[in-house]
Amino acid sequence: MPGSVQSVERAAAILRLLAAGQGRLGVAEVAGTLGLAKSTAHGILRTLEQVGFVEQNAATGKYQLGAALLHLGTSYLDVNELRSRAINWADPLAARTGEAVRIGTLLEGKVLVVHHVFRPDDSLQVLDVGAMLPLHATALGKVLLAFTTGGSAATAGERLERFTPRTTTSRRELARVLVRIRDEGYGVEIAEMTPGEAEIAAPIRGGGGLVVGAIGIRGPVERVCDTSSRPHPRLVTLVRDAGRAISRDLGAPRW
Repeated sequence: MPGSVQSVERAAAILRLLAAGQGRLGVAEVAGTLGLAKSTAHGILRTLEQVGFVEQNAATGKYQLGAALLHLGTSYLDVNELRSRAINWADPLAARTGEAVRIGTLLEGKVLVVHHVFRPDDSLQVLDVGAMLPLHATALGKVLLAFTTGGSAATAGERLERFTPRTTTSRRELARVLVRIRDEGYGVEIAEMTPGEAEIAAPIRGGGGLVVGAIGIRGPVERVCDTSSRPHPRLVTLVRDAGRAISRDLGAPRW
């Protein structure tokens, strides 16, 4: 059986590093992080740049993921069954709630956002498709943690990062939250990821009844929650109904 190709492994490691990093990285940063010679890192980066998988900033000389790689990722998402089935329900949910809608699935211990419908107003918004979100600090992630064994295993032994003063970083508290999500059938996150924002999410089940993703709405706390900092019951119902509708499209049994 042929062995692995070292140059491909190194190129993949560089792409993962750029995907996980905050902002652009220089040759020295890439080489130092991955334990490569600067000449080796530079050669791989230049090759990746030639095929459009990375782009170099002319002013700083630093690199980021390129448009060609993003296109490949989008092509994958386009054929993803979860996304294709969920699209029909995401737009109506955004229209009925007045909030942004995101659909996510579990990937490598994170929430991969596979679809994002902007809030139906004229405010400035950033597309989250392809974003990798923390499981413990988002409603989408908490739902996946609550209903999938892979989610629980993904965070085992890892420190729960704090993003705001309200982020749940205690595993004992997180466990209590997950029990409540399983009992109530939906998850909530209030200002744990971003100050002033809240999210409600519900599970999406596949043909065998197992949870394969989650759908949620996100918006300002004052619109998503009532004065007692609880999610508005009407919004909870709309999100849960959307999750059930997508699940039926995927062939899930009723629950």
